[in-house]
Amino acid sequence: MSDQTLSLPVAVSAAWLREHRDEVVLVDSRWYLDGRSGHEAYLNGHIPGAVHADVDSDLAAPASAEGGRHPLPAAADFARTLGRLGIGDRSSVVVYDDANGSVAARLVWMLRVIGTPAAFLDGGLQAWTGELEKGEVTAEPVHRTALPWPAGRLVGTEELQQELADPDRLLLDARVHGRFTGEQPAPVDARAGHIPGARSAEWPANLTPDGLLAAPGVLRERFAALGADSARTVTAYCGSGVTACHDLLALEHAGFADTRLYPGSWSRWGGDDSLPLETGDPRA
Repeated sequence: MSDQTLSLPVAVSAAWLREHRDEVVLVDSRWYLDGRSGHEAYLNGHIPGAVHADVDSDLAAPASAEGGRHPLPAAADFARTLGRLGIGDRSSVVVYDDANGSVAARLVWMLRVIGTPAAFLDGGLQAWTGELEKGEVTAEPVHRTALPWPAGRLVGTEELQQELADPDRLLLDARVHGRFTGEQPAPVDARAGHIPGARSAEWPANLTPDGLLAAPGVLRERFAALGADSARTVTAYCGSGVTACHDLLALEHAGFADTRLYPGSWSRWGGDDSLPLETGDPRA
C-alpha cells in the first residue's frame, strides 16, 4: 500500500476502489444488531486484502449505563486498534459493510473527525464484482498517534438536556421511523420513543432506490427541510451511535460542516427513566 495520503469524499465507488486498491487500507466492518457474527461473515468471504474491525470490540468502549451500548473508545485505545489494523498516521482508509454503509459509517466518521481520510464503499459488499477471499487477513502493525476526539463534534447527555428548549439547535434521529415514533420498539432498548424535540431523519432516506448515497443536492434539500440550513448546531443520534454516523456523513456530503454526534444515543437516553421522551411524530 502507498504511504501517500489521498483526499477522499465520504463515499467511493467499487470502480474507484478497484483502481486505487493499493493506495488505501481496506476494512470490512460487518456487524449485525440481531447478534449474528460479523467476523464470521468476514471469514467466509471478504474483499481481498481487507482486515476486519468489530463495532463492539474495536470501535467502542465497553457498554455502560452512562455511555450507552457503544461509547467512543478512549483515544489511546482507538490508536492501538488502528495500528493493529495497519492504519498509520498517513493512511487513507476505505470501509465497507453489507448494510448500505450504515455500519461502515461508524469507522469512517471516527477517522474523518480526527483528520484521517476515509470513505465507505458506496453500495457496500454487494457492489463489489470481483472475487472474494476467505480467512483472516493480518495487517503488519504500524505506529498510530493517539488523537483526542474534537470536543466540538460531540455532545454529552447533560449538555443535550440543556439544549432541548433551544429552537436554534437541531437534533436528528437516524433510526428507522418506526423506532423514532415508538411503534417499532427494538428488543435492545429499555423504552420506546425519541428524545423530545428531535426530528426523524432515518438513515435509509440518505440513499437512492439502488442503495447508493444520494447526490449532494438531494441531500441538501432533505436536511434543509428538516431545519439544518437555519440551525446553529446540528446533532445526530440513533440507537447507539452507529447509524447516526451515516446521517453525519450524508450531512457532510451535502455541504453541512461541524455537525455533532451524541454517542450515547437512545441506548443512553432511553435507558434512563429520569429523562423525558416523546412518541409519535407531531410533524407527520
